[in-house]
Order: sequence, then C-alpha cells, then structure tokens
Amino acid sequence: MSVQRRLNVGIAALFLLFVTVVVVQAGLGERQRARHERELARITRAQAANDDVLQLMTDAETGLRGFQLTGEQLFLEPYRSGAGAAGAALDRVAESTRDEAVRRLLDRQRAAVRTWLDEHAAPILAPGAPVAPVAPGTDDAGAARGKQLFDELRRVNDAVADALTAERRTADRAATSATRLLDGIAIALVTAILLVGYLVARTGRRQLLAPLAQLGDTIRRLTAGDRSARAEPSGAPELRTVIEAFNDLAAQTESLLAAEHARAARAGLRQAVAAELQDMRDPAASVRRIAGLIGAAVGAGTAHAELTVPGTGPIRACWPGSTAELPARVVSEVLAGTPGEPVLRPDGGFAVTLADDAGYLLLTRSGAPWSEAERRLLAGAVREIERALHQLGLQRHQDRLISELRQLDQRKDVFIQTVTHELRTPLTSILGYTEMIVDDGGDLGPMQQRALTAILRNAHRLHDTIGDLILLDRPDSGNAAMSDVLDLADLASGVHAELTNAARAKDLDVDVEVGEAWVRGDRTQLQRALRKLMENAIKFTPPGGRVSWHLSADEQMVALSVTDTGIGIPAEDVPGLFTPFHRAGNAMDQAVQGPGLGLAIVRDIVRDHGGSIAVQSVVGRGSTFTITLPTAPAPVFASTP
Repeated sequence: MSVQRRLNVGIAALFLLFVTVVVVQAGLGERQRARHERELARITRAQAANDDVLQLMTDAETGLRGFQLTGEQLFLEPYRSGAGAAGAALDRVAESTRDEAVRRLLDRQRAAVRTWLDEHAAPILAPGAPVAPVAPGTDDAGAARGKQLFDELRRVNDAVADALTAERRTADRAATSATRLLDGIAIALVTAILLVGYLVARTGRRQLLAPLAQLGDTIRRLTAGDRSARAEPSGAPELRTVIEAFNDLAAQTESLLAAEHARAARAGLRQAVAAELQDMRDPAASVRRIAGLIGAAVGAGTAHAELTVPGTGPIRACWPGSTAELPARVVSEVLAGTPGEPVLRPDGGFAVTLADDAGYLLLTRSGAPWSEAERRLLAGAVREIERALHQLGLQRHQDRLISELRQLDQRKDVFIQTVTHELRTPLTSILGYTEMIVDDGGDLGPMQQRALTAILRNAHRLHDTIGDLILLDRPDSGNAAMSDVLDLADLASGVHAELTNAARAKDLDVDVEVGEAWVRGDRTQLQRALRKLMENAIKFTPPGGRVSWHLSADEQMVALSVTDTGIGIPAEDVPGLFTPFHRAGNAMDQAVQGPGLGLAIVRDIVRDHGGSIAVQSVVGRGSTFTITLPTAPAPVFASTP
C-alpha cells in the first residue's frame, strides 16, 4: 500500500474514532443519564404514592376511632376520604413500579387494606350497629383486632417502601454500570486514537520527513556549489520517484552548467576577437593578439594566423612572438581544406580555413589530444572572425556608399538651387510682361486673350512648382519658423473661403464642420498644408461631387479630416503617396495635372509640427486624408475693463 493511501486511511480512522468518541460521550451518555433520571423520577413517584397510602389509611383509622369515641359523623369524613384515596394511591404505586417483588407486596398491602376495612371498619359502620359513644376501655377485643390489622398494614407498607428503595438502588447500580461501560468505551477509543495518531506520525516521519530532510541537505549542498551532490532514494515509492527525478534534474543541471560555461567561454572568446577586429588601427598587432587569445583559450603551444583585412590585405601573425613562420607547403595544405571545418593534421596540429579566402588558423600542442569542446570553441572563434571580417567589409562598403550619396545629395542641392534660380529669373519676366500685355490688351482678339490666359495659368503653375521644390529642399524650415498658439478651425475656415470659387466652378458641394481646436505651430506653414489638401480634394473630385471638412479635438490630439468623392487612390500607390514626384496611376491615366509634390510638402509640414498624416481611399469612391496634431492649451485673453 502506498504512503498516500496509508496516510489517507490513518486520517480517516482518526476522524471516525473521534466521531465515535463524540457520539459515545455526547449521545449515549446523555441518553443514559436521561433514562436514569426518568427511572429515579418513576421510583420517587412510587415511594410518594406508597407514603400517601399509609398516611391516608392512618387518617381513616383516626377518623374511625374518633367516631367510635364520640359517635359524631364528622369524624367519618377523614375515614371516607382516606379509605377511598388509598386505593387510588395503591394504583399509582403499581403504575410507577416495574419490580415484581414490589408488585407482590402491593397485592399484600392492597389485601391488608381490604381486610382492615372489611373486618374492622365495616362492622363498626354496618347498619344496626350501636351508634352510642364507646367509653374508653370497652370493646377491647374489637379494638385489639383493629390495631392488629392496622399494624399488619404498616408492616406491609414498610416492606413496600423497602422494596422501592431496593428498586432505586438497582436502578442506581444499572446507571453506574452503564456509565462505567461508556467511560471504558471512550477510554478505549481515545487509546485507539492515540495509537493510530502515533502510527500516522511514525509513517510520516519514516516515509516522508527523513527522506525530505536528506533531500533538503542535498539541495543545500548543491546551493553551496557541490554540483555532484545527489540524494539517496528512500522512503515511500512516490518520494523515491521524486528523489530520482531530482537526481536526474541535478545531473541535467550539472551538464547544462558545464555546457553554459563552455558557451560562456566561447562567447567571451568571440567577444574578445570581435573587439580586436573592431579596433584595426594596427592590423598586424590586432591579428597577433587574436592568435594569442585563441591559442591561450585552447591551451595551444603555438598559434599561426593569416587574416585578409578589408582595405589592408593579408596579414600573418604567430604566437608566441618567437614562433617561426609556417613553411609554404604547410600553408598550402591548410588553405586547401574545406572552409569553416576544423581539420586534425597528422602532426597533431588543428587547422581551420576561413571562408571567402579570408585566411586560416593553425594551432599546435604536444601531449593532450584535442577535445570536442575545444573543437567547438575553435570553430566558434573562426565563425566570429569570418563574421567580423565580413562586417568590416560591409562597413567599408557602406562608408563608401555614404560618401557617394553625400556627394550626390550635394549635387542635387546645387542642381535644385541652380534650376530654381535659372527658372525663376526668366519666369518672373514672363509673368511681368504677360500681365502687362493683359492689362493693356484692349485691342487683342479672343484667340490672343485665350493664349495669354493659358500663358499666365501655366506660368503660375510653374511658379508654384518652383516654390514647392524650394520648400522640399528645406525640410527643417518648419522647425525654425515662428511657433504660435493657433486656432486650427480659424485657419481651416480661411482656406475654405479662399477656395470657395474653385469649388463653385466645378459645382462641388463643400461641407465644413469645425470647432475650436488649438495647436502650436507656424500659421503660414499650416495654411499651406491645409490649402494643398483642399486643392487636391477639389482637383481630383469630378463636377457635382462632394468635399467635406471635419475638425475634432480632445485633451491630447487635434484631428482634421478632408474627405472627397473623387477618383480614389489604388492600394498599390498608397505606400509611396507622400514621396516627392509620386503620382497615382489613375491620376496619370486621367491626365490630371500636377508634379506630385503637394502631399510630400504636407507630410513634411505636419511632421515638423509633431503630427502625422494618414489616408484611407477606395478607387472610384473617394479618399479621406486625416491630419493629427498635438493639442495646445487655449490662450487666455485679457478682458477689457
């Protein structure tokens, strides 16, 4: 039987024994006491009734004697009441007793009462009997007979009283015996409880506590650093299983710690090698230190290394410094090996060839063979060297690309400045002279008027494009601009008023839903961003469409949404939508004019103000552009007295 089952049985037995003790003491003991009290009450009633019999008969005898002496009928009242009640008292005694001896004595007492009444009292009270008072001393024979009969009645009554007392003693002895029996049972049960408790404690100590104490000692030894400590399986089968599992866990932990130590050694070696390769101010010294680190880590006698450093070329090094260089034949044999695979040479050396012709590593020592952990350590160091050399090559290539990109960016800036300057100067002259001709062109024909209008329109469009290019060429201008607390609703209403004619020209329905929303920023830049969003919505919405503004604000952010029912934006064009010169495919298909700079400018302005812009669009149904800016505290204006 398992320890768990034995403990369960023992605990259940303790519980049952305890319940039995409670039942015996509280239940049976109480019932026994109640029964004894009922027996005593019954016998007491019988004794009282027996005393009543004697008292009633004494009253009757006294009344009869008084009648004899005086002849007065008044003395017969005690006689009649006593003689009548004596029978009822005898019945009560008979009802209250269960002893056969008492019942037999009661029959004798009943007979004695009847005899006294019949032989002594009845002749005196019989019809025709003389009623005259009897003088004392007369009729001595009748009085003697009456006294003899009454004395017999007293003796029988005393015998009944003695029998009732004996019955009471018998009831007391029975109650005492029952109480002793219950006490004995309780003592036996308590003894059984103590015995079962001892057995449970002994089982727990032998099968659980002692093995657990041993297991605790083993855990403390392991905590103190003794990784070889193991617990002896003992105790219950379940606990033996736990101890065996604990020993397995300790063994696995020891092996994992050993592996972790080896991994830490490999990681430390890789980090040291990587640190040397990152500081290549003196490549020859770095390669020599790397050879020394690896040789010392694996306990090699000598170490030979050749590394091809990007930007420097092959570098050879030996460790210790007095070690002679390898012969060309040995170098050729090492380089002919498989890259990245450690090879044990016939002379006891351990060689690894680096990938991509990055060099080799050869270690030698005498005596102890190379262990598997040392092989893994060497392979990890070689992989770190390969990675670091590759990273160094990538870094050199990246530096070269960054330098070229900077040169291209400078050339781009010069090109934009040159182009904008060279375009702006003649464009200013074109606009000036064209406006003069239009102002003084009263003699111009309709075709000439249309031509001049087209020239002005396209010249202004080119002027706006040049302005956008200049703005994109200065991405940080928004950060350097004046920063004020502005009501974005006021700016949106102003832009809406400026573009009302353009929307009315295309018969567009424009809805504006704005409320007070305070932000911090540059008024001109924010107006430019809102204007470009509204211009795009009007431009890409066909006649009869709908454009709506919605402005909302909370304690954290202000959100402005511009929604149109225009041509929409294909999903594949959304990622590049805010890139300069990017135009959606359907816009180019429908020949909608524009250089593709507006949304890029809006993004830069919003980003400079610490906000963001998002777009949701469905082709053929329209688009929604949402600008989100941080909320600024509303200004407090001084009231005029």
